[in-house]
Amino acid sequence: MSAIHIVRDYPHPPAKVWRAVTDPALIPLWTATGAGARPEGFATTVGTEFQFIAEPKPGWSGIVDCVVLEVDEPRLLRYSWTDHGGGETTEVAYRIESHAAGARFIYDHTGFTGTGGFFMAQILGHVRRKMLRVGLPAVLDDIDEAGRLRPSSSLRRQA
Repeated sequence: MSAIHIVRDYPHPPAKVWRAVTDPALIPLWTATGAGARPEGFATTVGTEFQFIAEPKPGWSGIVDCVVLEVDEPRLLRYSWTDHGGGETTEVAYRIESHAAGARFIYDHTGFTGTGGFFMAQILGHVRRKMLRVGLPAVLDDIDEAGRLRPSSSLRRQA
């Protein structure tokens, strides 16, 4: 079984990191370094069914169906991940811990099986690393503690 495991430390409080990764208006800003997925119907409530909608690519509709499985705000968000076109269901978990002068963000995407799963984990892993190395830090730097974009920000909230 293949998996993606990424650990990043950010010089921001855990509550701010939680807001950046769970606010539906902020999520597309840091996922923009990948396919720019926006969550439709997302809420941090167990049982919530939602979709990530991104720009379609050849062979992919751009839609991922998800269900929130576990929430422990501001420490844990876990949800299922299934390509809208079918295929295996995998799981994504965000864990946020206090660390030094900020927060440690742990991203796990598990449940990839077989050769196809191995390659999918490789492709998604590369994209997720860039999102967490480039996209999320930019959002964290450009929002205030209440999750509002600073007037000087070059980022723009999605409708």
